[in-house]
Amino acid sequence: MSLPRIRDRIARAAERAGRAPEAITLIAVSKTQPLDRVIDVLDQGHRAFGENRVQEARSKWPALREKYGPVELHLLGPLQSNKIGKALELFDAIHSLDREKLASRIATAAQEVGRCPKLFVQVNTGREAQKAGVDPGEIDGFLKACRSVYDLPVAGLMVIPPADADPAPHFAMLREMAERNGIEGLSMGMSDDFETAIAEGATHLRVGSAIFGARQASG
Repeated sequence: MSLPRIRDRIARAAERAGRAPEAITLIAVSKTQPLDRVIDVLDQGHRAFGENRVQEARSKWPALREKYGPVELHLLGPLQSNKIGKALELFDAIHSLDREKLASRIATAAQEVGRCPKLFVQVNTGREAQKAGVDPGEIDGFLKACRSVYDLPVAGLMVIPPADADPAPHFAMLREMAERNGIEGLSMGMSDDFETAIAEGATHLRVGSAIFGARQASG
């Protein structure tokens, strides 16, 4: 486990960027990780975690929250329509809002559940056909609809840059989109590029293997 080392790297990257480390949330991506590794990170005092699947999160986090107290839980993977209600009850933030149909269903479910997590809109900055996310050319209109039509609490934008590409231009593009739409949250940066993301203004880092080690196969 290397949580202290990651925290130190975040602090130093923030200092280089003239930013406060406290303004950056480190999300420990615990998806498919063995329970003992998750507990070890909890025992070190960390309280922000990320999961990709609603069902996996439901199988472990209620009991862990009962033992450890409040834990900030982030859904990082795609949200299926039949899991929306359960996701709204369990998660504090959802980072994969990527289409208007999903926005509509989240708005309806939030009324029924009585709460709505913070929402991050996923942007497909590389316009990759195989990847989810709003097209950069459509992001302004999508955000307007989320706010004015569906009254959703959009807290930020999220991006996963194309593999093997320089992530900095994609992080900068996301920051510019957020700035012109009055959005503060920037969910960007993972184990291999989080220091670059900090330099570009990231507020939420999604770090898994650098904290826990290699993930187990999800089977």
